Amino acid sequence: MPRIPIPSGSRVAVVSVPDDALVLRPPPPSERIADVGAAVRDALRFPLSGAPLEALVTAGGKATIVVEPPELPLPGAENDPRRAALAATIAELERLGVPSSRQTILVAGGLNRRARQRELEALVAPASARRFHGHVEVHDAEAADLVQLADVGRTPLRVNRLLVETDLVVCVTAAETVLHGGPGALVGACGPEALRASTAYSLLETAAARGWQLGLAIERALASRVPVIGTSLVLNPPRLNGRFRGYPYEEASLEQLAKSPLRRFSLLPAGLRRHILQSLGRELTAVAVFAGPPSVAHAEALLRGIARRAVRVEQPLDAIVVGMPWKHHHSPRERLNPLTVATVALGLALRLWRDAFPVVEGGTAIVLHRLSRHFPHGTQDPYRSLFDALRDGPTASELAVAERAAATEERGLAAYRAGRACHPLLPYADWESCKPALDRLGAVVIAGCRDHQAARTLGFVPTHGIPAALEMAHGRAGGEARIGYLLAPPYFPLEVGAEER
Repeated sequence: MPRIPIPSGSRVAVVSVPDDALVLRPPPPSERIADVGAAVRDALRFPLSGAPLEALVTAGGKATIVVEPPELPLPGAENDPRRAALAATIAELERLGVPSSRQTILVAGGLNRRARQRELEALVAPASARRFHGHVEVHDAEAADLVQLADVGRTPLRVNRLLVETDLVVCVTAAETVLHGGPGALVGACGPEALRASTAYSLLETAAARGWQLGLAIERALASRVPVIGTSLVLNPPRLNGRFRGYPYEEASLEQLAKSPLRRFSLLPAGLRRHILQSLGRELTAVAVFAGPPSVAHAEALLRGIARRAVRVEQPLDAIVVGMPWKHHHSPRERLNPLTVATVALGLALRLWRDAFPVVEGGTAIVLHRLSRHFPHGTQDPYRSLFDALRDGPTASELAVAERAAATEERGLAAYRAGRACHPLLPYADWESCKPALDRLGAVVIAGCRDHQAARTLGFVPTHGIPAALEMAHGRAGGEARIGYLLAPPYFPLEVGAEER
């Protein structure tokens, strides 16, 4: 019986699986672009559609470059190709007559904790930062000077003034999901109404993604005022450096890690484990760059990325085992709390599908995490507040009342604007991102849970270990369950065939 190592927070769980087990691991990274900057320059000169950058630039005018905090992929890497793409865009604008002193980098962080100096420094390589003489502004979703572009239904599209008080808007992003990159960056520079309404049933399909529709509406309304162009990168999944470089892409690496002394990594103290994980080197590369209207470039890049990284599942599974990181995907990354555990497992990993949800109706998701009730004081106070509200088992209407109160709570908004905490609405958006999976699943089992009350607060089933969770999944399936083991992070797209009738 083979044994496979799966991340479980800051630990590594070694799971014994049957010989015919369905082990889901991403394809190896593709051949990378040698010069990302050159690829960006070529893409801006020869876009997929619309005019090239040269025809949109006003010599001596102003330009706003929209970037996103590097949320995805999870985990990330220090040497992110988006840094080279941003540097190339700045240089290309300078070549076309827009000096860097007339350029502004707008960090569209949405409801995330507003970036501080340390996070801003990570967006641009040090050499490029020294040559840049423009401004860097972090979007404030609660700013009083947001400009209303239009309305989509009852949702007002209020955007950062830098998007309209300029002669050109350039989006520099990577295509990870329908909500991350491309027009999603424009949504990230909106007011809380649009940010809260930016939802998606699947992160890889636009049909039921309201966030994608909002992004398109903003792009069109903005393009009627100023020229808009975007570049979208297709990224490889991150790869570890060193001895375990092949994990989780190569089968031999699974056996090597399962037999390695590193399997005893879980016996180390928690602080030491997290320090080791933080120091692990990773490589993140790009395989293609596209330019054009942000939605066009993003859609093409996203389709190329899915084609390169997706794993085929012939039909929905009875149960799926989800490996977990020790940090969430929001920027800046922090240690997981019970709500962000749910967000990463259900709102991220189990929304990266096409054609069909990867688990049958009423199936089981097994999440590998201890689910400790840990909310760092200050930075995660909004999550603690929502968790406390969920302990009382509120109805949907009561939860909506609590959300409206949080949206106007002065202390929480002041902490967000000062960069000390995320926006009070982010935990509610995170919890709603879990709804597509929760509506489909019959049970969410937390394997290795150490805080059973925290699991029950969220409606999950706590178990002491993986064997008990697997036995429960078999019982719920009425016998021998078809279980998939998701070797992640990094998380990857699943293309799921139709369910048998």
